[in-house]
Amino acid sequence: MKAITIYADGGSRGNPGPAASGAVLLDASGNLIREVGRNLGIATNNVAEWTALVIALEAAGELGATTLRIRMDSELVVKQVLGTYRVRHPALIPLHAHVRRLLASFEQYDIAHVPRAENAAADAVVNRLLDARRRDHAAP
Repeated sequence: MKAITIYADGGSRGNPGPAASGAVLLDASGNLIREVGRNLGIATNNVAEWTALVIALEAAGELGATTLRIRMDSELVVKQVLGTYRVRHPALIPLHAHVRRLLASFEQYDIAHVPRAENAAADAVVNRLLDARRRDHAAP
């Protein structure tokens, strides 16, 4: 059994606005084993949060994880994954379906909402990507 802890986050500067997703993956001892992130162009915060979970699950699969401990500061995403809230927004339905398929490939997982302060490492990935995008698109 290979257990991995995921901290995932997404953000949009403006809603919609420039958006990015990021995640950190930790081994059972809490050591960083991978950091992943993606600029999304213009997207909503919720699309960025869902995409963060997608890229984190894909990375965990590449690392051979069998058991996942997922932590996010998006209460919406956590409750939608758990089935507490329905997924109604058309942009989120395919992301939710993709996450369900990815989660089915792991032996077990748990997902929980954490305060933003506990998700600082994933948030830092998102902000680095957004800051770099802004620098790359700044006028000379």
